[in-house]
Amino acid sequence: MKTYKSKFGFEIMLLMIFIFGGILGFMVYRNEPLQAILSVGGIFLLVYGLCLYLNFSTEYTITEAGVLKVKCGFFYNKQFDINKIRSVAKTGNLISSPAPSLDRIELTYGKFDLIIISPKDKFEFARELTKVNPRIENKLNE
Repeated sequence: MKTYKSKFGFEIMLLMIFIFGGILGFMVYRNEPLQAILSVGGIFLLVYGLCLYLNFSTEYTITEAGVLKVKCGFFYNKQFDINKIRSVAKTGNLISSPAPSLDRIELTYGKFDLIIISPKDKFEFARELTKVNPRIENKLNE
């Protein structure tokens, strides 16, 4: 069994800081009531904390039984038969997925299904998948 941690999503976390920082700065500039500023700040801290949790808790495990386990916090916990995976490729797809980083790969499986993930070492991850299922088309270029 081999577990791969997800790549940390710095770009998403920085974007959140800029958005919420801009909102809070605008509220201060407009002399909004302190209670409103603290409320928005509290909401920001909760959302940011949840995103940090998801960044650190997302992992992808390849088992000896040929199963890929994808876990993203308490929101997402699924298993995929590696023998049904058809290809692995780099993607820029921003669809909601168990991939905290924007440096993502796309696994196609079954007839029309796909999952987007972001392992730290995507090349090693793809190599490990192809060891289990040599029929997987590895479209990643190192």
